[in-house]
Amino acid sequence: MNKKFVICGVVFFILLLFTAGLLQSQVVYQTKYKSEADKVIYISNYKSESDLIVYETNYKSEADPWSGIWYFTKYKSEADWVIYFSKYKSEADIIVYFTRYKSEAGWNK
Repeated sequence: MNKKFVICGVVFFILLLFTAGLLQSQVVYQTKYKSEADKVIYISNYKSESDLIVYETNYKSEADPWSGIWYFTKYKSEADWVIYFSKYKSEADIIVYFTRYKSEAGWNK
């Protein structure tokens, strides 16, 4: 009986760690160095050619996981993603379009 309790506890802990990694809010830090970046971003002037439509919020609490609602932090240690903005589309991991409307944010289909 005690052994089952320990095994259930370990399984629960592993699942908790796994889901915590998936449920990150999109708090981003902009770096000046490509080598520090988790994601290389290219900013498009056209919504139709973007992978992700991003709405920049002023409130950390509004940033949602994988929603395209980004909060830019001044501190690298707070960030979920460290990003580098590239001038070249060919270098990008993700092509983003910044929108003024929160309702438009999300992955472009």
